[in-house]
Amino acid sequence: MAIDRIWSYAPDSGHTEGQDLTGFAVAATDGTIGHVDREAAPHDMRHLVVDTGVWVFGRSVLVPAGVVTGIDIPGRKVTLACSRGDTKAAPRFQTDSETRDREYLRAVGDYYDRLPPREAAAV
Repeated sequence: MAIDRIWSYAPDSGHTEGQDLTGFAVAATDGTIGHVDREAAPHDMRHLVVDTGVWVFGRSVLVPAGVVTGIDIPGRKVTLACSRGDTKAAPRFQTDSETRDREYLRAVGDYYDRLPPREAAAV
């Protein structure tokens, strides 16, 4: 995946402009990681902030839109092209101000862009 594409939903992801994913469950290739807390797109770097609940000690993770492989509207579920371990190992998300920090977002984008391609989980 090209780094410039990491911040945009793939055309075949099922995303529709204006669609609100807040509250949707989020599944990695090997299981659920949490739910969408919010979406943001500062500096044209569209991403989801995912609340992982107790799975990662109550912290949230930031996932670029380009990592989304599928959106199931009736099932209220978003699937990702990475594993649970991949999201856990991503640059740590600590404060809301990071969702607007261009350098932090670049580091996150670089991390996800370097992951090996994976078979997408079923939506």
